[in-house]
Amino acid sequence: MFKRSGKIRRRDLFKTSAGIMGGALLSREAAAEQAPQRNVNTSSSPSALKITDLRVAVVAKPGPSPCPIIRLDTNQGVYGLGEVRDGASATYALFLKSRLLNENPLNITYLFEKIKQFGFHGRQAGGVVAVEEALWDIAGKVYNVPIYQMLGGKFRDRIRIYADTDESPDPHVFAQRLKARKEEMGLTWLKMDVGINLVQNIPGTVTEPSEMSAWEQRALPHPFVATEVTEKGIEKLSEYVQAAREAVGMEIPLSMDHLGHLGVNSIIRLGKAYEKFNLSWMEDVIPWQYTDMLKHITDNSPTPILTGEDIYLKEDFINLCEKHAVSKIHPDISTSGGILETHKIGEAAMELGVPMAMHYAGTPVGALASVHCAAATENFLACENHSLDVPWWQDMVEGIEKPIINKGFIKVPDKPGLGITLNEEVVRQHLLPGTGYFEPTTQWDHERSWDRLWSMMKAEEASHRG
Repeated sequence: MFKRSGKIRRRDLFKTSAGIMGGALLSREAAAEQAPQRNVNTSSSPSALKITDLRVAVVAKPGPSPCPIIRLDTNQGVYGLGEVRDGASATYALFLKSRLLNENPLNITYLFEKIKQFGFHGRQAGGVVAVEEALWDIAGKVYNVPIYQMLGGKFRDRIRIYADTDESPDPHVFAQRLKARKEEMGLTWLKMDVGINLVQNIPGTVTEPSEMSAWEQRALPHPFVATEVTEKGIEKLSEYVQAAREAVGMEIPLSMDHLGHLGVNSIIRLGKAYEKFNLSWMEDVIPWQYTDMLKHITDNSPTPILTGEDIYLKEDFINLCEKHAVSKIHPDISTSGGILETHKIGEAAMELGVPMAMHYAGTPVGALASVHCAAATENFLACENHSLDVPWWQDMVEGIEKPIINKGFIKVPDKPGLGITLNEEVVRQHLLPGTGYFEPTTQWDHERSWDRLWSMMKAEEASHRG
């Protein structure tokens, strides 16, 4: 483990994962006490295991956007499931297929290092992560242990869930929706979207240039749109937060997202105005790349600042944590690099004194990948779920205790791998129109390119390239 004093050394960071597969060495006798799961091949030969196929099924809207689920097949009948991030193209996973065929799926770190170059911040990481999740699912099934066990075991048996709440222009309607999340669904952590869009039609609340183009309104980063909230705007926005607190009480954690593209000073002023409401965080207030500006906001806002759902790989999280540019981090497992990378992010943040919440919006496949990671990560707080209002969400999978989300928590499954299988009938009912259920993808079998840097190639490789 890292020393709690001083900076993290890169060598120490990687040493923490040296025992990752230790849990997989549990005896068959000990693991046999668990109920067997369909698709677990307890007589497989790990050293001879090979990836034979990668197929996709795209679920239409299990949350805000369509979500591709991938299936990695092997030569021994064991398959693994993974999920591309919501709203991302299945192509991000499919073009990796030729780089995975005939590889041993148990070489998780090797394969991740091989393909991680094809991920990037945001949705572009989705294919790499889906593959990584499927590899862990296979490994758990082969060794007959849940994924969290291969991460070193679990800190908790239940994973706390929080969720967004539909907005309303009426603060009291908005507040009652939050109250229903607490009282009817049993959530023990709430989140609300309170942005300047709620008050922009009220004269005197927002200062911004008129007739901005679509690019200026949506694509330019926050500091470049010259939008500021006025004192009147802050008062009106505070009415939403006050109504929410009056409805749900001060005891339950309450977080905030989607403030709008605002200048740094406006964000600080909002953070001060919201201090009396004791919010858990304000989320993604400016793009995370502006580290020094984030630190300035964090240093001056009594309301905690959180970011991270679009960050790929651990290095940028460590940079934010080392500089204490945010109060909390918020990786999305479908962007951050997958199960092990997110676990490493949590470990690094723990040593630097930064708590970790998790973002997630998608099917139960990715949700359960998040659950295993959260169970094994010490500084975890709560994981987002965007599907509380989707009645068929939990019906997509079998083999897990229902309801999956029970009074604000997901029970950590003890079955091998992710601990779930797909309910084919239900998934087929909710496929994106025009797509099929894990249909052949032979057109991706022979995708080829020179992926390595020229300067890193061996002489014989370089000469072969010509």
